[in-house]
Amino acid sequence: MNDFLTAMGLVLIFEGMPYFIAPGRMRVWVLQVARLPDATLRKTGLILMLFGLLTIYLVRS
Repeated sequence: MNDFLTAMGLVLIFEGMPYFIAPGRMRVWVLQVARLPDATLRKTGLILMLFGLLTIYLVRS
């Protein structure tokens, strides 16, 4: 459970950094992402999840 909570904390830190560092740029980026088709967002999400799974597998094995 400690590893999970640590991972969640790190995710929140990394997710929050761009909004803190460049809020104006993030606003523009979020609007651009909102215009992308659902299929593109799904493919991107799948690729990111697979990359995360591969990273965890490599680190833990």
